[in-house]
Amino acid sequence: MAEALIEIQNLKKYFPITGGVFKRVVGNVRAVDDVSFQINKGESFGLVGESGCGKSTIGRTILRLLDKTDGKVVFKGEDIHSLDKTKLRSIRPKMQIVFQDPFSSLNPRIKVGEAIGEALIDHGLCSRSEVKNRVIETLKICGLAAYHYDRFPHEFSGGQRQRIGIARALIMNPDFIVADEPVSALDVSIQAQIINLLSDLQQEKQLTYLFISHDLSVVEHLCDRIGVMYLGSMVEMASKEEMFRNPLHPYTKALLSAVPIPDPTLRRERIVLKGDIPSPANPPSGCKFHTRCPLATDICKKETPEYREVEKQHFVACHLV
Repeated sequence: MAEALIEIQNLKKYFPITGGVFKRVVGNVRAVDDVSFQINKGESFGLVGESGCGKSTIGRTILRLLDKTDGKVVFKGEDIHSLDKTKLRSIRPKMQIVFQDPFSSLNPRIKVGEAIGEALIDHGLCSRSEVKNRVIETLKICGLAAYHYDRFPHEFSGGQRQRIGIARALIMNPDFIVADEPVSALDVSIQAQIINLLSDLQQEKQLTYLFISHDLSVVEHLCDRIGVMYLGSMVEMASKEEMFRNPLHPYTKALLSAVPIPDPTLRRERIVLKGDIPSPANPPSGCKFHTRCPLATDICKKETPEYREVEKQHFVACHLV
């Protein structure tokens, strides 16, 4: 049986809405609303869904870049959100993130070599005399050259900047990396290079990924299992093969119908969802998807569907399944 590296149990992250003269809390944006799953050691877990569904918030809450509202995040048997500052600092190098925007995540006034190596010094993982060699070695692994060490972020292309972001995460020798839409801002040809780099690094260094994306064709190439998010909740989770072969939730079917087929002689029936995504501050009653679901019935409007295992390792939250 696969060994779980990360376990997310009933995770909630609400952002308060304040109003009035005294800025009282008048409501909450339910960015992540009771989500549970685990990521096994050495696997890539893909998290997909439309913008604003809570994917990035989950990634940041797992790393404790955001504090949880409720639930647990267990990493190697440790509840991340219950650790004191000293213990959390000792565990930080093993949990890293690659941000979506490779430019805004780099300080424009600091040379690339310093940006990548500063965490090594800060955590005392090597001496100052050893840092440059470590950084250059990591740059080469990520497809960059030694002379890039003394350059500033504005001197690089988007793809090169994302390689720098990967190098900055990789140099800490992590066990787990959250890749938060790392290729969404890049050209298609560069996307392929970065995806192949992430795949190669995973095999070489036995890395575990949480890969966040809205592009299912990218997720299909890189991930072992996929979770589908809608309005802060997990609506379906299965292995990659099962998800693409036998999607069960109407929302998953709609997402998959939009994936392009590389064969021009084949056509896929497109499922176009009507209406706008409801506000996470005031989600619909019952199934959150019923306002846009073409198959919704009366029970969908009244009762929240149970998230359950309907086939082996295939979970779904839908009254129609």
